[in-house]
Amino acid sequence: MGENKDYMTHPEELGCIHISQDVLASIAAGAVAEVEGISGLMNLASKKTSARGVRLAVDDEGAVIDLYVMIRYGYAIPEVAEKLQSAVAGAIESMAGFAVTAVNVHVGGISLQ
Repeated sequence: MGENKDYMTHPEELGCIHISQDVLASIAAGAVAEVEGISGLMNLASKKTSARGVRLAVDDEGAVIDLYVMIRYGYAIPEVAEKLQSAVAGAIESMAGFAVTAVNVHVGGISLQ
C-alpha cells in the first residue's frame, strides 16, 4: 500500500489511484446503514476519520476496519455482526478495489428504538 497513512494507493497500468481513508470510512459507514438490526454508529472522539464509528488501519496486506455500532433490541448480535462484516468488506472491495483483511465489530450498546 502507500507510504502516506492518510491514503491507500492502488497501482494501475497508467498510474496509481490514491483513495483517502476518509472515503473508505464513508463507504464503510454507508454499508453499515444498509444492514438490518443496526441502530447506528457510535460517536467516537477521533479526528482520524470523518465517518463516526469507523476506524481504519492500513498495511501492506490490506485494510483492517473497526466498527463501533449500536444494535437494535430484539436482533441476534452475532447474526447482525456477521452480516455487517460481509457488507462492509464487500463494499470496500467492490467500490475501492482494496483487500479487507478484517472487519472488527464492537457493539457498544442496545437501542430500544
